[in-house]
Amino acid sequence: MQTKGLIMVNTGNGKGKTTAALGLAFRALGHGLPVCIIQFIKGKWKYGELNSAKRFEDLLEFHVVGQGFTWKSGDPEGDRRAAQEGWKLAKSIIEEGRHHLVVLDEFTYPLNYGMVDEEEAIAFLCRKPEALHVLITGRNAPASLLDIADMVTEMREVKHHLKAGIKAQKGIEF
Repeated sequence: MQTKGLIMVNTGNGKGKTTAALGLAFRALGHGLPVCIIQFIKGKWKYGELNSAKRFEDLLEFHVVGQGFTWKSGDPEGDRRAAQEGWKLAKSIIEEGRHHLVVLDEFTYPLNYGMVDEEEAIAFLCRKPEALHVLITGRNAPASLLDIADMVTEMREVKHHLKAGIKAQKGIEF
């Protein structure tokens, strides 16, 4: 059977895209393999992933490059700059090829909002180092990304507590 660095996508409207990506990252870390996670939308507030990342400093590189949820920031030009700077960082890390896995968390948003050129991003991802795995998360993954992906998982919301008026909770949503 063939092995190669995969392009993977976690998409869909259901909860769990980032959580599944973190699970994959922790699996790789458990094998002593280096991982880089770049979060494009999450923002600078404190949440559990950042606290956990500190425990794996020798193998896990973690970057938060967004300003928060772009549709709430009130600074579209700042969001665009942050997305482009994040993509520039992601490209340099991918080109280095020193990680086993690079996670581009919430990267579908900069693609869908035109903050990062979709055609250029797809062409770049197609030229990634042969052995490197790349996992991209976010809702509404563009068809061009799905086309080049080796694996696509769609999270589908069946029921969600937020719709019942239950607030986001530490350890579950953040």
